[in-house]
Amino acid sequence: MSTIANIIWIVLGGIFTALWWCVAGVLFYVSIIGIPLGRQAFKMAALTLAPFGKTVEYGGGAPSLVANIVWALLAGIPMALAYAVGGALFCVTIIGLPPGIQLFKMAKLSLLPFGAVVR
Repeated sequence: MSTIANIIWIVLGGIFTALWWCVAGVLFYVSIIGIPLGRQAFKMAALTLAPFGKTVEYGGGAPSLVANIVWALLAGIPMALAYAVGGALFCVTIIGLPPGIQLFKMAKLSLLPFGAVVR
């Protein structure tokens, strides 16, 4: 079932979102300072391309906590709010529940990407 849902997700826009995350990752990798941000962008691209059937495991300890605080203040909060609003809008209808739940998963990852692993 998750394969069919992922195909529908990709066709209806997941491919474009994942490509934009990849472009952002490549741009971040241009500078040495941006490499950690680029890694997080590629993590978001992996989840955005095919979110159904994937899980996100959080961990990482103190260094990840500090990086997540900086990330949340600079970029994470607006991204998480955008994903959460999208998820709420999708969850208004029954047919929109599965994509809405995936958008909530992306909202959490976009808020706290450091130390998280997408599996």
